[in-house]
Amino acid sequence: MASPSRTVQRIHFEDFGGVEFERLVFAYHVRAGWNNLAWYGQTGSDQGRDIVGIDMFDASSPRRTVIQCVNRGALTRTKAEADMEAAVSAPTGRIDAIKFVSGGSISAKARDAVEASAMALSIEHLTIWSAVEFEENLRLRAEDLLRRFCAGEVFPDSGDDIRRLADDFAGLNDDEALRLMAPLFDRPAFRTPFHQESSLPAFLQAIEDTIGALNTGIWRTRDGDEIRRIPSLHHLRDPLTQGHVREAARQVDELRRVFIGGLRDGSIKPCSCGKSYCHTFMLNHGIDRKLDQLRMRALDAFRSAHPRFDIHVS
Repeated sequence: MASPSRTVQRIHFEDFGGVEFERLVFAYHVRAGWNNLAWYGQTGSDQGRDIVGIDMFDASSPRRTVIQCVNRGALTRTKAEADMEAAVSAPTGRIDAIKFVSGGSISAKARDAVEASAMALSIEHLTIWSAVEFEENLRLRAEDLLRRFCAGEVFPDSGDDIRRLADDFAGLNDDEALRLMAPLFDRPAFRTPFHQESSLPAFLQAIEDTIGALNTGIWRTRDGDEIRRIPSLHHLRDPLTQGHVREAARQVDELRRVFIGGLRDGSIKPCSCGKSYCHTFMLNHGIDRKLDQLRMRALDAFRSAHPRFDIHVS
């Protein structure tokens, strides 16, 4: 007999207090990997800045961003303009972007008006999230925080305590943890087939980053900067599930070992064009297939833990 379908009702953030909403917004951005987050709203003197942080993940390059939380009343051009004027003239220095997170709906007319005001103030990067957009991102990256918020569990008062809460992942079940891990494998290093002549920009770095994130939960950029916290394999509760993810990590590590070995013994060689920026490598016959097999084993092992995982070698 088929199980009844469930309808997920949207969250009415506007039913909650403004401070609680700010706490949730702050906790979400901690979970999303933003750096140097400061919650000014808790001091009562935000000078047009509820939260300030550096967007390391959603932007193409790190941006110092002011995040304004709007949970009482609609986001109007007048309010947005006042907040943006205060933010750009605040004594804490230059900002690169402004982001509004609303607890309600935002009309197309209101968006257009706020965007026009941002352009007039020479603000190049503007993000506007309605309640629906905020909820979608919460369900993607921080469903446990959303559950806590909706269940009436009060978030801590201080930014440091909220940061510890968001980094703990204690409320995550294994399926949610695996969903946050899955993007580690959704990158060209795991999807692009090897050929005897292959373009491999930062391939080794991507592999090492994946191993590190699976084992520690710290996802880093190519330059080593932390961009996001995710659950590590040690957060997984089911021994069988954890075993599959450990096997995926072992296969990725073997992939790294074979690639480094190929560079050392000459079976993998940089292109002979002599250009330092060239990403092309020449692979001897056989090692390309071995590398592909190791990647497929890693993806299959992770899929054994997370059956909905749908990344494959192209």
